Amino acid sequence: MTHLLSIVVLLLKINGMKSCRGVSRKTQELYALVFLTRYLDLFTNFISLYNTIMKLVFLGTSGTILYLMRYHKVIKVTYDKDQDTFRYQFLILPCAVLALLINNERTPLEVLWTFSIYLEAVAILPQLILLQRTQNIDNLTGNYVFLL
Repeated sequence: MTHLLSIVVLLLKINGMKSCRGVSRKTQELYALVFLTRYLDLFTNFISLYNTIMKLVFLGTSGTILYLMRYHKVIKVTYDKDQDTFRYQFLILPCAVLALLINNERTPLEVLWTFSIYLEAVAILPQLILLQRTQNIDNLTGNYVFLL
């Protein structure tokens, strides 16, 4: 629930201020990858309506945040790609190798789900590095990171 609340805070910041300054797009891309790989079971397993709705909310909000940061004519110009330089390939590859080696079952969905767990643990690193570089944290960005 705190992760969901962090996403709500982030969307309020981006929409309200029409700015994504201080937000790492690389972290948002990693979280989108986390949710995509974790919730692939939407197509194979139905657990409950609540579960399905929550999965769709996480996927939809991640997509919305990335869309705003990449394509919204006002918001995209506030993204500071010169400061957001973390090379997240160094996070994805070790998480993928770990998921292949350490998981409960050797099924594709289980390996992808395990990968998402490992990746979620480190997905905030580009955001933390960006905040360290800029040293300019507004309240909403600070609340977002705290809730994550």
